[in-house]
Amino acid sequence: MNKCMKTALLAYGMSGKVFHAPFLHLHPGFQLAGAWERSKQQIGQDYENVQSYPSLEAVLQDSSIELVVVNTPTFTHYDYTKQALLAGKHAIVEKAFTTTVAEAEELKTLAEAKNLKLSVFQNRRWDSDFKTVQKIFSEGILGPITEAEFHFDRFNPAPGPKLHKELPGPGAGILKDLGAHIIDQALCLFGVPESVFGDIRITRPGSQVDDYFEILLYYPTMRVRLKAGYLVREPVPSYQLHGMQGSFLKSRADKQEADSKAGKKPGAADWGVEPDSESGLLHTETGGKIIREKVETEQGNYYDYYEGVYRAIVDNTPLPVSAQDGVNVMRVIEAAIKSSAEGRIVAWSNVKDQFDDET
Repeated sequence: MNKCMKTALLAYGMSGKVFHAPFLHLHPGFQLAGAWERSKQQIGQDYENVQSYPSLEAVLQDSSIELVVVNTPTFTHYDYTKQALLAGKHAIVEKAFTTTVAEAEELKTLAEAKNLKLSVFQNRRWDSDFKTVQKIFSEGILGPITEAEFHFDRFNPAPGPKLHKELPGPGAGILKDLGAHIIDQALCLFGVPESVFGDIRITRPGSQVDDYFEILLYYPTMRVRLKAGYLVREPVPSYQLHGMQGSFLKSRADKQEADSKAGKKPGAADWGVEPDSESGLLHTETGGKIIREKVETEQGNYYDYYEGVYRAIVDNTPLPVSAQDGVNVMRVIEAAIKSSAEGRIVAWSNVKDQFDDET
């Protein structure tokens, strides 16, 4: 790789340490330049020759920085990303992309106008579990899919310490946190739906933000159910695909986040490899023969996301996750919110116009 792209993070908390810095450091096409650190200066303890920037302005005024990673709370994404694009920087934005469809579309338009790359960090597409689901789906071994169900459940009966997620605000709540992941995965597999129904609730004592949702995506011959909650002590299979010929069930068992938090570094041969105990279950029929067997899990690797971003910037290939992908996720989120509030199905074709009329 001839080009080495200097990249700065806009935070160095958990996301910077776990999801971004290790892969930027490993990839030969990127040079981790540093991070905006508001109080503690920690990035220099983990990486050599990096800078602790005192402000966003300091990052954006550094002419050597080509790519900015907006890994800050969701309510800041629109403002920080817009400033980065206006400063002539390519940008990666964590989920949820923004807090509204209008913000997402504005950023997409701005990036296109300035001929800059803008991508949403939907890293869960490169989880081992979802890659396995994607493989089974692409092989068509289940026949035409009639029903799918994706879960992102946890057992957190008390509100957590991250106030930007637990106090009411435009980016708070489970829908724009865990929900953005499984919405993106569903759209990645099945495309945009014809309509959306949402049921969004608060279930935990003391919770001030949504901590449970169920979303139904309506397709011509298929329904996709997306669910997440914080009161699920005994999980069900996180991925369930049911087709005309069979079913596939898979747990959520990607190890990358846990391994990175434990201090393991990506790049090893066993990175992103799940234990055999988490293999998926395939029960289908092919060639007149019934098959019921375990399916070895694909290897997960967030490095592949960054490889895709690098190639998009250097070779002008399609981004691994585009700004339009981010817009589509926000459209589902807003449709689900409207649906839940009004108790009705919201047509996809009306989502944009409905929300444009309200802004």
